[in-house]
Amino acid sequence: MTEQHPDLLLTARFTVAVDYARRVHTEFRKGTRIPYMSHLLGVASLVLSETGGKVPVTEDMVIAALLHDAAEDHGGQPRLDDVEKEFGPNVARMVEGLSDTLAADHDQKEGWEERKEAYLARLKTEPLDVLVISVADKLYNSRAILDDLRDPLVGSKVWERFKRGPEKQLWYFHSLLDIFQARLNSRLVGEFGRVVADLDAATR
Repeated sequence: MTEQHPDLLLTARFTVAVDYARRVHTEFRKGTRIPYMSHLLGVASLVLSETGGKVPVTEDMVIAALLHDAAEDHGGQPRLDDVEKEFGPNVARMVEGLSDTLAADHDQKEGWEERKEAYLARLKTEPLDVLVISVADKLYNSRAILDDLRDPLVGSKVWERFKRGPEKQLWYFHSLLDIFQARLNSRLVGEFGRVVADLDAATR
């Protein structure tokens, strides 16, 4: 039985956040011509689908889902400060928790392994609202990779889009899954586990 929480009603803040994300994220998904907004809206949709679950979904969470890559990919700490100014400290807290770097300059980012290890360590203590958004993000990403692996026009070439190959990417997904399974009671965690298992099978 799902717990009863107040109904989630999206306000004009959500509309402002969509437009903010649209203006910040003018890029495309790695190796494709798919607008990056598809990912942000997809993650927000997954978070919305958790309404009525164990973790109460709030408008702030949905907005943070839309903006979860804004600081990491577009400006670091100055961008996070702007998010706080526009949407408040609670949204900024979640966006910070979802960012694996706050370096303003892409060239100054920490190494891949360092960023992922630090992110995993933080997820072990982040509040559950951050975990819900994080698993939605990772589920969306892993599904996209699996879809491309199964596409005869893409196949194993999908791994060339990333800084690390399948072995490291699957290590990261499994490490995330262990944390999500230990800390979060969510249908999204179960679905992420199924997708990761399919990715394992598809890369053998």
